[in-house]
Amino acid sequence: MDILSTGDTAWILMATILVLLMSIPGIAFFYGGLAKKKNILNTIFLTFIAFSIASIIWVVFGYQTAFGSTSLYGLIGIPTNFLFNGVGIDSLTGSIPTILFAAFQLTFCGLTAALISGAIVGRMKFSSWIIFISLWICLVYIPIAHWVWGGGWLMQMGALDFAGGTVVHINSGVSALALALVLGRRKNKSLLPHNLTYAVLGAAFLWFGWMGFNGGSALAANGLAASAILVSSVAAAVALIVWTLLDVIKVGKPTMLGAISGAIAGLVAITPAAGFVDVTGAICIGFVAPLVSYFAIYFLKEKLGYDDALDVFGIHGVSGIWGAIATGIFAVPAINGAAGLLYGNPDQILIQIISVIATAAYAFIISIIIAKLLDKTMGIRVDEKTEVEGLDTHLHEESGYNFQ
Repeated sequence: MDILSTGDTAWILMATILVLLMSIPGIAFFYGGLAKKKNILNTIFLTFIAFSIASIIWVVFGYQTAFGSTSLYGLIGIPTNFLFNGVGIDSLTGSIPTILFAAFQLTFCGLTAALISGAIVGRMKFSSWIIFISLWICLVYIPIAHWVWGGGWLMQMGALDFAGGTVVHINSGVSALALALVLGRRKNKSLLPHNLTYAVLGAAFLWFGWMGFNGGSALAANGLAASAILVSSVAAAVALIVWTLLDVIKVGKPTMLGAISGAIAGLVAITPAAGFVDVTGAICIGFVAPLVSYFAIYFLKEKLGYDDALDVFGIHGVSGIWGAIATGIFAVPAINGAAGLLYGNPDQILIQIISVIATAAYAFIISIIIAKLLDKTMGIRVDEKTEVEGLDTHLHEESGYNFQ
């Protein structure tokens, strides 16, 4: 019988707020600062509207489907309690109220949707973004969340994803790549941050909020939550230093943009492993994350020619893939019961690879289909005049900068 813990409840209440902080203002400031000045409001608006849409879908049927009883060989949940009818404030999931668990998971859904927007800043119709992200949440996020966390087939297989390596980061990164491919390249591909201070502030909010993202995924105020917070911050710190060194090697000087990119890559990579690895594993994961993301951004992106404006795939997708696989290498039984390759369980790597491939393939294919259908029906890209002169004034009749 589940028993309410006020301590656990208090911590998950705080963690929920911290994850909300990651999106608004975290992603909003991070992406907004990196965008061009003429598109800053539109870029921030993409985050706000995506999170709002996700919130409505989640409470109407999203949570109930993602975490409902599984069916169709673990592919989707059976939704009940639409609009949370029949779920009282005393209903429990473990040691916390069910409505709190649902609210915590809501912030994950909203965050994942918002992350995708970084790939398409400055060139997508706002109306098309609304339709795309609505369909994407229903057809991509909810099924994958069920597979991994809601009792679906990957969870049954034993895939490890403590806080969202597959569900959040691979999912959003690969979907962002698919959408960027359908949109095509920008007219002016250069994208120097118009206000790097905004981006640094956003990254700081992300790092801060990430402690609730990973620590809260323990769903209790206990040693596992504390361990997840510790290894998450360590991985971020290591990755920041490594990316800074890479910048020194490549461009001859350290850059703040590189530093925050490294920290985010480290946080992404440690996310699936946060509840399974110790400090040694975190250092190894944080060390490799900037290497693979740096390669993706400065070599793979140029080689393949896709236009992922703010490198959502390069950081979230690629470091997410590394983190998911690394979980199968470094998982320590003493942390959370799961053993990886280094602790005598080589099968876990195979399971992790299957989860990566399944998530990436499904997210990419469905995202491509949604984007192409929208492109054929209502069009998804703004006209050339709007793109060149800026989306803020043309789509919203507003400007983030007024000079008088």
